[in-house]
Amino acid sequence: MSLACNSVSLSLGVLRVHGADALTFLQGQVSNDVMRLTPSQALLAGYHNPQGRVIALLRLVQLAPADVLAILPRELAPAVAARLAKFILRAKVQVSDASAQWSVTGLLGGNAVTAAGEGWPQTPDGAARRGESIAVRLAGDTPRWLLVAPAAQLATPAGCVAAPREVWQRLSIAAGEPQVYARTAEEFVAQMLNLDALGAIDFDKGCYTGQEVIARAHYRGRVKRRMQRFVSTAPALLQPADAGVLGDGRPFKVVDAVALDDGRCEFLAVTPLAEDVTERAAASAAGAAGATPLGAQALSLPYRLPE
Repeated sequence: MSLACNSVSLSLGVLRVHGADALTFLQGQVSNDVMRLTPSQALLAGYHNPQGRVIALLRLVQLAPADVLAILPRELAPAVAARLAKFILRAKVQVSDASAQWSVTGLLGGNAVTAAGEGWPQTPDGAARRGESIAVRLAGDTPRWLLVAPAAQLATPAGCVAAPREVWQRLSIAAGEPQVYARTAEEFVAQMLNLDALGAIDFDKGCYTGQEVIARAHYRGRVKRRMQRFVSTAPALLQPADAGVLGDGRPFKVVDAVALDDGRCEFLAVTPLAEDVTERAAASAAGAAGATPLGAQALSLPYRLPE
């Protein structure tokens, strides 16, 4: 059976964390339980500052038992590698920006793809080796994989055709999948990006940087500002970190956005929950003066937010 797919060139980089203490080192740095990482199980995790704000989102895959690759926006890779390296101390681990040694390609499968027969993982966060490459299944109705491959080899399978990056972006936003870029690093607390709803936080694993703030938000009350999905009602150009006011007065900050064919913009933004009357009223009063409200329609997320 041949693989019918589209390939998308993505601006993603790779960190490599390897050595005898690689897993225990990462366990003290990121929000998910790294001990759950296996050759068939990838993990999404947040890397935070002490205030619980997200420095980067890392998609972790196991290259070998003590060898982990972390996928993140390429623009963040050097700074995150350098920041992680400061905390190595006496641990037997090496952290490096390996973006030059690895390529990350997005693959979009059509109806003809039956990955079970081809060795492609089918469940979200499932991973599988394909020769020297690693395929990771992402969430969403349309089959999507990240293919992490040595830079020297062909990045995508034969038969794949190139697709615009905007197609991938639209599917990521429809899946409610956040991303952190240089412009938004350290802007959002973990739960503002719905990392708890996405399984990127383990509240039982113990200490890691930012854990105290993240745990307090979890156990002491509902988070009042969350990432939500919208589409503008008129043509608009939005980028990550753009801020404004919605038509109902709620302030928002853009997490990710993509232009639609008709000029409108579909976007993910952190804003007070519409049903939270108190927070909404306060936000409306604060946002009443200033920016022109943006007309936008709320769209559903494919997952439930914690109550």
